[in-house]
Amino acid sequence: MSQVPIHDTPILGMATRPRVSQAIEYGNTPNFWVEYPSGLMDLTRSQHLATDAVEPSLVSSTQLDIPVTGDRTIRVDKSKAAAVIGSLRKQGVKILWVNWGFTDQELKTLPPAVVRAFMKGGFEGPGTELPSDFGRLLMRDARNSELYGPLQEEYLNGQKEGTDLWIHKNRTSGIWGHQTALDLYLKENGITTLFFGGVNADQCVSGTFIDAYFQGYDCVMVEDITATTSPAGGLENVLYNAANSQGFVTNTSNIINASG
Repeated sequence: MSQVPIHDTPILGMATRPRVSQAIEYGNTPNFWVEYPSGLMDLTRSQHLATDAVEPSLVSSTQLDIPVTGDRTIRVDKSKAAAVIGSLRKQGVKILWVNWGFTDQELKTLPPAVVRAFMKGGFEGPGTELPSDFGRLLMRDARNSELYGPLQEEYLNGQKEGTDLWIHKNRTSGIWGHQTALDLYLKENGITTLFFGGVNADQCVSGTFIDAYFQGYDCVMVEDITATTSPAGGLENVLYNAANSQGFVTNTSNIINASG
């Protein structure tokens, strides 16, 4: 009798690892995770591993337990988490929309590789004037820089509620260098756990995911709100590395169920 796989896609099965036999703490004094034999990975940084290694109970008012790929469950602090998913608004999780948005000053200092990447289909790079009322290519507040229709409405609704924030970026990664708008906001608000979704998975999403991982954030890829127009293998590579070494992979069903 075949065993039901504990992962959503074959590639994620390659990133599965055995549960630990005893509780382990990773990191350092101010920045740490604790993993328990039950499969719980506590990312809240609220309690160092005690000598008795008793797994702490979930504090539902301030924490969420969310299943992830690899037979694990991550415990996150709601006040320290950020995600692009509407069901988390009621839990107090901040919703961040990270999108292209150049200024004229930034156009003067763009590296040639970034300029060349957008010189396709007759465009002359970021700032190119587009037909009709679409404005200049990927400039701040231009119509062409808005989200896909339904998502733009979702953002505007969240903005009115004070739960959603728009953050401009000027590179493929939203957190590519020192003091980007995204990194400044996260640090100023004490946010340490990030849920990722968007397009393209193997470009903007993975670029930001990897840079956030390098800078010490807890990174969780939400598989079913992440996609790419790249050839087959592009998305699988991102999911494999996210689950195997850079963080975790989950899906919207797990998050919605955990949110209640």
